[in-house]
Amino acid sequence: MSTSPARPNHGSGSGAEPAPAAGATPPKPHDPRAQRPEDAAAEQSATAAADFPFVALTVQTTGIHPSTARLVALDAVTFNAAGKVGQDFHAVLNPGSDPGPRHLHGLSHEEVSAGQSFSRILKPLDRLLDGRTLIVHDTPFAWGFVVSEARRAMTAAARQNRSRNRNRGNNRRRRQKVGHVPAPERIIDTLASARRQGAQLEDIRLATTARHCGVLTPSAVATTERANVPESQTSRKATELLVALYLAQAERGPLATTTPDEVRGDKFGLQRSHLRVDAEEAPRIHQNPGPYRPGHELEPGMEIVVAPEITADPDEIIAAITRHELNYSEKLSRETSLVVCNVTTDLVGKPMHAHRKGIPLMSDRAFLEAVERITPASEQPDADNAAAQEAEGNTTTGASRSARSSRGGRAEDNVSRRSRRSRRRRRRSSRGGANRSGANNSSAQSAAAPEHPAGAKTDSPSPGNGEGAGQRGSRGSRRKRGGRRRGGHGGQRNSKPQANS
Repeated sequence: MSTSPARPNHGSGSGAEPAPAAGATPPKPHDPRAQRPEDAAAEQSATAAADFPFVALTVQTTGIHPSTARLVALDAVTFNAAGKVGQDFHAVLNPGSDPGPRHLHGLSHEEVSAGQSFSRILKPLDRLLDGRTLIVHDTPFAWGFVVSEARRAMTAAARQNRSRNRNRGNNRRRRQKVGHVPAPERIIDTLASARRQGAQLEDIRLATTARHCGVLTPSAVATTERANVPESQTSRKATELLVALYLAQAERGPLATTTPDEVRGDKFGLQRSHLRVDAEEAPRIHQNPGPYRPGHELEPGMEIVVAPEITADPDEIIAAITRHELNYSEKLSRETSLVVCNVTTDLVGKPMHAHRKGIPLMSDRAFLEAVERITPASEQPDADNAAAQEAEGNTTTGASRSARSSRGGRAEDNVSRRSRRSRRRRRRSSRGGANRSGANNSSAQSAAAPEHPAGAKTDSPSPGNGEGAGQRGSRGSRRKRGGRRRGGHGGQRNSKPQANS
């Protein structure tokens, strides 16, 4: 059963106000001591959050990225540490766009069209999530869709309010208030918790993860009966399974916990940690030296990808990557130097693609030990200076260069750099002058060269002489500076070509 915000009763159906009791003083219409309905709802929500401090949430979407896909269904239940369920919530949403095929979310196009907008359920959702511990399966995915939809609704409401302000004289409607981005106290990820507890997951879906953690789940075999089950029942069973999975993980070991302030959306809208997003967006400091070779040491500039199949905290691995001047990437490509992963058999996802591309794998503990042995880039010889010195015939070793710099050789390096720059400028200027002169000569030659029949024998000396002779007899022609006078022998020879006998 879906919950809806409580509405105060403002009178009977006839519209008549009830008569006050005898001897009772009726309350003033605008008594400041009277409690507003919003305050009463907030107080009731706080009391309910104390009795049922946990809320499990499952979502049905049209895709995997919150930036491009939309939320079409949402189901949630509140519960306590003993597993007792308190309040439930379910809503079908109409995103105003194509929801895609039914097998993605279990809803037909007619059911989605009959759904409500996210702005209408945002306030009840705020009261349900605020101040509670949110339980989701895959935080970047589920929480990312909730945040994206909430911000879309808030942006649309702000746009409408600005339109009302521009037409204030003609439209006196109240400003629209849709709510805010939900603010749970903390977020627990059951998928990350399962990996933290050492579960080797070939399938990351909720039912498979629960089965790995010892929770009884129904058979995953697809049947016609399961396909005809309504979405509301399917979502509610998934939410109840999520509650059972959390209770089982809470007894087994550590949980993957975060707060809304510690995550933010990446370029796909997925809610990840600030450290992870900053590392992905950070500029590359060093050039990638290439793939990692087993048996050798890591080098600054290598591109590292962290797979989900690790037991350590991913932020710990990413912090070590940025601290030691390595490059972090979310996307696996042929430029990747190393993949941090703990599995070696039954590879799926990023480890599988890395194995196919010949990219080596390394466990999280081995990687944390390897990064501590990295030689800083400041202590390595400069590759550009070494190449320039080798081209000039200088055979000075890296040790001698460091010793020279320690003895005050910075001035000499500056002089050599200035000399190299001057030589490059001279080479560029000489190339440019040659290209310009060649272009001018070719254009002049093509413009002034006379047309000769096939097989004609000509003895034209140069393009310049031919140009001067070709303009012979022209009243307005002028002699070029440094060229030959009109009427030269070259012009006479060119004016009477001799045919081959």
